[in-house]
Amino acid sequence: MPQFIPVTDFLDPALDVYARATENQLLNRAEPTEALFIAESPLVIGRALDAGCVPVSLLMETKHVEGKGSEIIARCGDVPVYTAELSVLEQLTGFKLTRGMLCAMRRPKQPSVEEILSSARRVAVLENVMNPTNLGAIFRSAAALGMDAVLLSTEGSDPLYRRATRVSMGTVFQVPWAYFPEDAPWPEGGMALLKKHGFQTVALALKEDSIHIDDPRLLQAEKLAVVLGTEGDGLAAKTIASCDYTVKIPMYHGVDSLNVAAASAVAFWQLRNRGE
Repeated sequence: MPQFIPVTDFLDPALDVYARATENQLLNRAEPTEALFIAESPLVIGRALDAGCVPVSLLMETKHVEGKGSEIIARCGDVPVYTAELSVLEQLTGFKLTRGMLCAMRRPKQPSVEEILSSARRVAVLENVMNPTNLGAIFRSAAALGMDAVLLSTEGSDPLYRRATRVSMGTVFQVPWAYFPEDAPWPEGGMALLKKHGFQTVALALKEDSIHIDDPRLLQAEKLAVVLGTEGDGLAAKTIASCDYTVKIPMYHGVDSLNVAAASAVAFWQLRNRGE
């Protein structure tokens, strides 16, 4: 049975993990098995539970205990359920975006890059994408538009950052993802892993010698990695030079670039695996 614990003071230590812990504190690099993330909203929490994530506690507005929170509570077993009135919870930054419910969960063990590449045919590779809103949107597009997985450089934002999970609508728990490992860092080591598993690499970059995004060579490729760069600067020159192809999305009305999340959606749809 769940343990219902009313909270009347925003400074109650029970709210520390939700209100005062930083993302680095939640990540807990010193004790990875104790690392946590915060899932926001019934939809995101539900998708995290579907993916096997282990809940530690719940926080919700009191009125939701018998309402839209009841199914989530039932799925979370005997974890503490902290409840409070809106007057307390609205002091929590961004609470209105959570649909009245948050869940602290253990960070799941992610597959390795090698495990992902052994079965994937279309992957997105993100180089230093720092904005969690963009990252979440990219994951949502990857899930919707045919990418089998997302691979990330270690310098980018964390897919389990609460804003990223919220913007992704929980798809970070549906699309396999991994960071390139220390012994095969991006770009040199990561490129080698991609080539080892038979992937051709496509850089999205504003280069005049780019090929068209509907080039038959891309559409016919058995395995393709779509490489996207950081906001603003885009991909590093050495990354572009290492890719098999460079692609530029054709645009109109004098527009010369798209936000990385928008560009990813166009590229994923156009370059998806059409054999399925």
